[in-house]
Amino acid sequence: MPLSLDDVQRIAHLARIEITPAEAEDIRNKLDDIFSLIGRMREVDTSGIAPMSHALDAVLPVRDDRVSEGDHREEFLRIAPAAAEGLYLVPKVIE
Repeated sequence: MPLSLDDVQRIAHLARIEITPAEAEDIRNKLDDIFSLIGRMREVDTSGIAPMSHALDAVLPVRDDRVSEGDHREEFLRIAPAAAEGLYLVPKVIE
């Protein structure tokens, strides 16, 4: 079902955008193209095809869920210019 220019103007109003009549015509044509594509996609028989979460059927390598690096918090706090009670002290930037 093609959109009318009134439909496009109503959608623009709801979206709080201002469009000229020329822009409305261009948008209507683009939306009609999109709806046409959606209609063609609906006609495709996808029965028997398993749903996919991604267009490529790629399998990511699985690794053990373990800590690969230790906790360096204390080390980083020691080399910080200023730290107190486990926190980094920085100059005040907002008054």
